[in-house]
Amino acid sequence: MFKQRVVFVHGAGSFGAAAWPRQHGVALSYDALFLRRHGFDTVAEPTASSFEEDTRILLDSLGDDGRGSAGGHVVAHAQGAISAMMAAVERPDLVYSLTLVEPACLSLTAELPATAAHIGLMQPLHNVRHQLSDEDFQREFVRRVYATDLQQPVTAEEKRSARRLRLQAPSWEAPLHIVPGVPTLVLTGGWEPLYEEIAGYLRETGALHRTAAGGHRPHDSPEGDRIIRSFISDSSRVQARAS
Repeated sequence: MFKQRVVFVHGAGSFGAAAWPRQHGVALSYDALFLRRHGFDTVAEPTASSFEEDTRILLDSLGDDGRGSAGGHVVAHAQGAISAMMAAVERPDLVYSLTLVEPACLSLTAELPATAAHIGLMQPLHNVRHQLSDEDFQREFVRRVYATDLQQPVTAEEKRSARRLRLQAPSWEAPLHIVPGVPTLVLTGGWEPLYEEIAGYLRETGALHRTAAGGHRPHDSPEGDRIIRSFISDSSRVQARAS
């Protein structure tokens, strides 16, 4: 039986299938792919992030699957939502639906109050990121975003994670545009005005907005997972009728 494809795009933390623990079961009903964005690897040293490379990786995953079929549903978290939107603008014919979880699409709302305040707080840190050690940047980043302190990275993976974070391009520099004609769900955790502001902007442009508990990872909650699966299922039926 033919399965529609669902591609999952992670944020700045864990990557691949590890970033989507509640969504592994999607593979029972769909051809599920859990991507690794550019510069994310379990062994290789991190490299500077690239919105364009992330978009290419995503579009490649939506290409011909070997059965003469192309396209699929895209589910993206945080910074992963940037390449998801860029891919949908570039090739809307390949994106059946778009699910954006706590999307870090700050360039869309840069002039709105919560986003402008966040950029004002984080821009000075990003301006000097290449002059800081990985650990110092990560510590200050966490202090500014979460108002808490982080333990010094010890393991090799913790140190790679700190470097990866420092090498991430500021999300407000992404060349984003509104996605025309692609069914879009925005899922937020209802905890941070920044993400609610972005969700509100996307809602005004036609997206469906839902909220579930779970902070920055609402897709880890039973309700968040249910919302995502329900949206994909509804979109799958629409796509099947159109095919």
